[in-house]
Amino acid sequence: MNIKKIVVGPLQTNCYVLEQNNQSLIIDPGDEVKKIEQNLKYPLIGIVITHYHNDHIGALEELVQKYKVTVYDVNNLVEGINNIENFTFEMIKTPGHKEDLITVYFKNEKVMFSGDFLFKGTVGRTDLDGGNVLEMQKSIEKIKKYPKDTKVFPGHGDFTMLKDEIKNNPFFK
Repeated sequence: MNIKKIVVGPLQTNCYVLEQNNQSLIIDPGDEVKKIEQNLKYPLIGIVITHYHNDHIGALEELVQKYKVTVYDVNNLVEGINNIENFTFEMIKTPGHKEDLITVYFKNEKVMFSGDFLFKGTVGRTDLDGGNVLEMQKSIEKIKKYPKDTKVFPGHGDFTMLKDEIKNNPFFK
């Protein structure tokens, strides 16, 4: 699987275009439709939303109307294994930053897309609407059980490794 990170919008949100077997899947189309489209090499088969904050869905409506694709989120994915054509991943409910937040984990590639749940060296804010400190703590405990050599692609900033977050992230203590 090829992963393209596109930084979009005023909050510098990470939008990801995943490519596999001549198909594309978008995660969190936050803004700048044209910039996202420039990174679509293969037909778009769906869009995954980690959570519904405006900086993660700003380009969603326009992309859905143009490409006539399904939007996948906490409401229509099962907690566990999901398939969107050639893409197989686990949906993990990781509330705390927002009640509808999910992490998308690709076991074979050892990569996860954490939205605003987990960042390099920190976690998402819990003081916004839908945030909850206790839920964040439960989500952290849940994610600690995944392979330590998993690469984490967050909703903002640089990627990190799960082992580094377990070791160095103060919220994981």
